[in-house]
This record gives sequence, structure tokens and C-alpha cells, in this order.
Amino acid sequence: MFDLNYLNDNIAMLSQENLRKKVLVVDDLADNINILRSILQDTYDVLVAKSGDMAFKILESQLPDIILLDIMMPSMNGYEVCQRIKQSPNTAQIPIIFITAMTSAEDEEHGFSVGAVDYITKPITPRTTLARVASHLALAQQNKLNQQLIAQRTDQLKEALSSSVDMLREAGTYNDELTGSHMWRMADYCTVLAEALGWPTSDVENLHLAASMHDTGKIGIPDSILKAPRELTRDEYEVMKQHSIIGHNILGKSKSPLFQLAAEVSLGHHEKWDGTGYPNQLSGEDIPIHARIVAIADVFDSLTMARPYKDAWPFEAAFDYLRDNAGSHFDPGLVQVFIKQKDAIRTIRDKWQKVENSSNRIEAM
Repeated sequence: MFDLNYLNDNIAMLSQENLRKKVLVVDDLADNINILRSILQDTYDVLVAKSGDMAFKILESQLPDIILLDIMMPSMNGYEVCQRIKQSPNTAQIPIIFITAMTSAEDEEHGFSVGAVDYITKPITPRTTLARVASHLALAQQNKLNQQLIAQRTDQLKEALSSSVDMLREAGTYNDELTGSHMWRMADYCTVLAEALGWPTSDVENLHLAASMHDTGKIGIPDSILKAPRELTRDEYEVMKQHSIIGHNILGKSKSPLFQLAAEVSLGHHEKWDGTGYPNQLSGEDIPIHARIVAIADVFDSLTMARPYKDAWPFEAAFDYLRDNAGSHFDPGLVQVFIKQKDAIRTIRDKWQKVENSSNRIEAM
């Protein structure tokens, strides 16, 4: 039972928006078309198609807000038309109401299974038709608003998550001034490799953020070791190795998929392809692929950046190191892909070099 007040409220809402909603009527019989047109035309713009093929031609040029679709039509019946409309991303969200004399439960179940939202049974009456059309237009509009709110909320959550990542990275830079540019640069290298592998954009973005947190655990390493202006002793190196576990423990406390991924990367980015890495001596594809990618980017960037105890390696020498250690330290397939992106890697290195030079000039003033 439809409430007329509900109907009037929805018609008023549509009028307030200064919109004339479009209704596409698809029926092969002129009498049915004329009846529906007379009922709808005072409130809506009515489009007419006398067959499924004609309906698809209309949909190519303009999208109605709702479709009233007869089931019993020659050539292509209403079920087939409905299925095709729902298969297209451009038209899938348009609500479809079947107009039919078929009233069995099986017919209704079949109609709903192919994507219809409602039925209007013949003989057609103005009150029922207007009520059903207005109700489903209102529902479609509410769904659209809900999707907008969900998208807005998702953006807010992404912003909050990104801010959390930024804070963690900023914390890392206070503990080690060289860490800041390293985190950003190697994360960019990871992005290049993931894109070359054909990963979806969302996966690439998540890897970039997770990679930038790979050394979060260094927060728990004493400054005397972290900032030692020399190579570490064996005992100091054993302490340094704990940063992968510390980072995993910190990041893993969050239930966020991004931070769970970052925890996985933190734990696994020092594992080696041949099983001689740490902390769990994983080997081959038992090492998560995100950690394998970060391992390549991390080592490459560490080699090409100057440290208090070493000079920066030449660009080509760092690539040679990756090539020489593919199959022992690194995933050989990923190394091959990384090396093929040499130009993009060089562009990133040069970009960050300019940023660092600019920062140094500002500090010198």
C-alpha cells in the first residue's frame, strides 16, 4: 500500500530540484504507450521505444532516470532487454519496472533475478503507476546520495590514514635525518616496479605507503647504533636487526589493511631469496611479494646514497649489484623488471637530489 503523502512529498522534492526526470517507456503496443504517456507526461519527460533495439539506441544518446519495460515483446522480450541494460556499467544503475499481465510468483522471481526493481501489473492505473515511479526515483536518488556520502567518508578515512602514515614517517626522520628522503625515494622506486608489473592503482598506492613505513622499527634502536659513523660491529648489527620485528609489532597493532601490509613489509624486507636473511630465514616466494619489492628498492637506494661511513655508489654499479645478487639476495624476476625501469629510477633519483640540494641551500642561509 502506497501512501499518497509519500508520493506527493517525492514529487515536491523532484520539483524543488528544478528537474524533470526522464522516464523511458518500452512497449511494442501503441495503446499501452499512450496510456503510460498520458499518466506520466504532466510530471516527467517521457521517452518512448517500441522495441528493445530502439531502447538501446535511445540509451546511447541519453540516459533516463527510470525505465518502464513491457515483458511480452517480439524479437527481444523484456527479460532480455533488462539483462543487457544491467550488464552495461553506463546503464546498470537505472531502475527498471516491468509492465506486465504476468502475475505468477515464478514470473516475478525471474524478473527480479534479471535486475528489475518492481512490477506494475495490467490493467495500468494512474495512482499505482505514479506511486511506483515516484517511489523508485526517490530510492534511486537516496542511493546516489548514500554513495556520495560513502565516497566522502572514504576520502576522509583515506586522509586520516595518510596523516597517520605521515606522522610515523616524520617520527622516523627525527631519529635519523637521512631516513626521511630515503623513505620517500625508495617508496617511489617501489611504485615504479609495481606499475611495471601491471598492478592496479589502489595496490600500487598501498605499496607506496606501506614501503615508506618499512623502517618504522628503527625508532626502537639506540642512537649510538643507528647513527654510528662507521660500519656496525657484529653485536651492534644483531641489535639493528631487531628493527624489523619492532616495526612489525608497532604497525601490526592496527587492524587497518594498510598497516597490516606495512607490518608485513617491515618484518620481511630483510629476508633473502636464498633463505639467509632475517628475521625468519624465509626463502623464495614464501617471502611476501611486497617485502621482496621493498628489499630491492631499499638496498638500491641505500647503495646510491652517501652515509657517514661510505660514499654513494655510482648509479650503474648499484644496478650491477642487484643483477649480481639476483637469485641469492633478491627475487630474480623482480630484479629483471626493476632494471628495465632504469630511466624512471634515474628520474626519481634526480628529483630527490634536487629536493635535497634545495633544502641544504635553505639551511645554509
